[in-house]
Amino acid sequence: MKKIFNYLLCTLCCASLYAQNTNEDITAFINKNKNRCAVYLTENDSVLVHINENKLMPLASTVNILIALEYAKQVAKGTISEGDMIALSDIDRYYIPNTDGGAHQSWLAYEKNSRHIIGDSIQLVDVARGMMMYNSNANTEYLIELLGLDNVNENISILGLTAHGAIYPPVASLFMYQSPKNNSEKEILKGMKKLSEEQYCRYIFDIHKALAYDTILKQKYRLDQFTTNMQEAWSQRLTASTTKDYARLANILNSRSYFDADTYAALSPVVETLMENINNKQKLKNAAIVGGRTKWVITKLLYSTNKQGKRIAMAYFFNNLTLQENIMLNEWTEKFDFTVLNDDEFRAKLKVLLPN
Repeated sequence: MKKIFNYLLCTLCCASLYAQNTNEDITAFINKNKNRCAVYLTENDSVLVHINENKLMPLASTVNILIALEYAKQVAKGTISEGDMIALSDIDRYYIPNTDGGAHQSWLAYEKNSRHIIGDSIQLVDVARGMMMYNSNANTEYLIELLGLDNVNENISILGLTAHGAIYPPVASLFMYQSPKNNSEKEILKGMKKLSEEQYCRYIFDIHKALAYDTILKQKYRLDQFTTNMQEAWSQRLTASTTKDYARLANILNSRSYFDADTYAALSPVVETLMENINNKQKLKNAAIVGGRTKWVITKLLYSTNKQGKRIAMAYFFNNLTLQENIMLNEWTEKFDFTVLNDDEFRAKLKVLLPN
């Protein structure tokens, strides 16, 4: 969900206009728009920044971290194997063209270039990495089916995440805004508003199960019926949580003590791809940056432990962004993230730059 539709990618060519930013630009934006932002930053056991940390906001693909965790737990138990060969045709059941901004196709191109595809199959670990590195919604949906949605959702209580909505399949959720009876946009949106979270998730899961065997259903999907107003309503109903909960999750993954060593060993190559960079390896014991994005939402979870044992964990969310703000912030966040993880002075400065 990091990139939603191909038309959004066309706007990214404007992003270079914002390339020469300072990290203070993000903090200035947060201070001017606190009703649309939430931040929680810790260093070791000290809270440095907390703004709207208990405010529920849509997570977009950042929620995939919990799917990756369930994957790692099942690998550690021997329920599944990282080396299991998965048919790409099985994943393709959940791929709807032009609904992920090219994420799935970018993943496939990467895997082909890396020569990881053997015939029509690829290792399960690469499917999980594709979910996290490229935010392929098809990979996410496939993994939910493989791992079991109940198992994925159970992690919410296991981790003590006290403000977290139910996780549901992202591709199937798109069908909620399709009308077999040619209802108007107004009628569809009115119907969606009437659904409780439980009803909404149950209908989505029914669609997800149908996608597993009903090839006609996917062919019937009409992207042109998914209007901008529907896209926004869909975005606002994505699984929500708080930056306080996600900073807690970041600390749990960073601690290496909450789960068994085998779980962390399976999780690391999927989530901590930052550590494949030699420069990061020289400075850090472990680190991760996980992000999600729709046209209206940007969310991030990041953590690191350096060679001296200092632990950093942060979550920050934006919602109700304009398209220009989305492009601007997306361009700025990469530099900001690495500065937070690596610069002690900047983190101390954030306590002043981002007062509650």
